[in-house]
Amino acid sequence: MNIKRIIPYILSLSMLAGCGGHVGTAELSEPVPVTTAQTENNSSETTAEATVPENTQASAAVPTGSAVLSVSESAEVYDRITLGELIDNPAIQLENGDEIVDTSETGVFEITARYIMDGVLYEQNVEYTVEDTTAPILLNSGNGAEIKCGKTFDLTDYVGFGDNYDRNPGLTYTGQVDTSVCGTYPLEATVTDASGNSTSWNVKIKVVDELSAPEDNNPRVQFSDFIERYAGTDVCFGIDVSKWQGNIDFEAVKNAGCSFVIMRIGHYYDEYTVDEYYRANMAAAKAAGLDVGVYLYTTANSEEKARENAQWIAEMLDGEELDFPIAFDWESFSNFQQYGMSINDLNEYYEAFKDETERLGYSAMLYSSKNFLNNFWYEHSDSTIWLAHYTDETDYTGRYSIWQASCYGNIDGIYGDVDMNILYSKEQ
Repeated sequence: MNIKRIIPYILSLSMLAGCGGHVGTAELSEPVPVTTAQTENNSSETTAEATVPENTQASAAVPTGSAVLSVSESAEVYDRITLGELIDNPAIQLENGDEIVDTSETGVFEITARYIMDGVLYEQNVEYTVEDTTAPILLNSGNGAEIKCGKTFDLTDYVGFGDNYDRNPGLTYTGQVDTSVCGTYPLEATVTDASGNSTSWNVKIKVVDELSAPEDNNPRVQFSDFIERYAGTDVCFGIDVSKWQGNIDFEAVKNAGCSFVIMRIGHYYDEYTVDEYYRANMAAAKAAGLDVGVYLYTTANSEEKARENAQWIAEMLDGEELDFPIAFDWESFSNFQQYGMSINDLNEYYEAFKDETERLGYSAMLYSSKNFLNNFWYEHSDSTIWLAHYTDETDYTGRYSIWQASCYGNIDGIYGDVDMNILYSKEQ
């Protein structure tokens, strides 16, 4: 539990009446004992029978002072906490201490506490506060970004940020960028969420006559060398492909030591597009005896769209058997704020995708880089994780089953670069 500041509350009271009484609501007051009586006269409003432990009596006596429950600590939004963690009173025996407290929104809320004191069972409504004290996360600083001379400048086009709770945190900055004059312009940017939490950073924007061409000085790695480097009894090696690899000779790929291929089935922006090589890739990879899987590159930003993604994939597969879970590939973090969702939202949308995928007879896995697995995605404990980390030895400490170790691989059967992966027989 993430406990923040001390906020005392006296409890409001929801009362179950004594024998023959009706259910009522008392003003802010002391707790009232729970009885096992039912309402009389066949009233449509009934009182649920209380389960009173053996040797526990219902009494008209009302405990004083120390027996009045209070919550002295606030909860952080989205924290998974129990009522017992909010209430700490050694004088009572809390009957529903394992009940999960709703922390899905910020504000002041109530939950009913049932407890025993001096052999008497009581029930009270407990007020508790949920706060958001987590600052927004910087996903893309934008430092060194270039804008062509004469263009209109808007900093949000060059940076990426998100908040755990606020779907639309605000971006401000000090300094200015004069796009009529080439040069480097330093800014101090700040993103602030609705709860007042903020994150600031320095960024330099370059105004240029011509945008720089990207440089590629990365060394290429032969697939045979890749296998030799990471060979072991509990691993096998594969690639992932899309239309960018063009026509593939999967027999040559298989003969090069490749055991599996995960292929892009398509991508989703505002509409669905089937990868133009998907069907040919699936048929040829299976014919070559390779294990197969698929992924969807998506920008889904609602639960409805995430579930629709799963439905579209299942429709495209049309019963095709896979050897891997279907990968959810969401990568548009450089301008995340433009999608109008929180960090928590996207994590929930993945769970919706996973749930829908399983309903349709498949399984799901999450693809992401080390950076975002560490700083953005929650611990999806029952999901397969496909880690992307382009390095000789990953230092990622979370769970993963597949490691995409390089995007600069060369393999027989493919002209140009290809992603190279290691599949572990045991989860890392």
